[in-house]
Amino acid sequence: MIRLLFAFAFTLFFSSQVLAGKADVLEVKITKTAGGTYQVSATVQHADDGWQHHADRWEILDMEGNILDTRVLMHPHTPAPFTRSISGAKIPEGIQKVRVRAHDNVHGYGGEELVIDIP
Repeated sequence: MIRLLFAFAFTLFFSSQVLAGKADVLEVKITKTAGGTYQVSATVQHADDGWQHHADRWEILDMEGNILDTRVLMHPHTPAPFTRSISGAKIPEGIQKVRVRAHDNVHGYGGEELVIDIP
């Protein structure tokens, strides 16, 4: 009986982590600011189910995969989707497109990413 209860608890714990899935980027808005930096807002979809499985950051990358800036998400977010911004993002001259991806603390990367033109 104890084995059965343990197996049930184990399955329930790990299935809840799988059900939340990977973090997807749904929308990105980029605005150039007066100081030559950018305001970047990303809308992330993830079924955060508490501290054990939540979206924990999103990143701006150049097309070669170099990370240009990161927005750390300090806590689980409900409801989803949610939008968070980076003010003062530095995107080097000459870069015409960036890739935005999200990360969760169980699956890592692998959800939907967006490529967006720099204004």
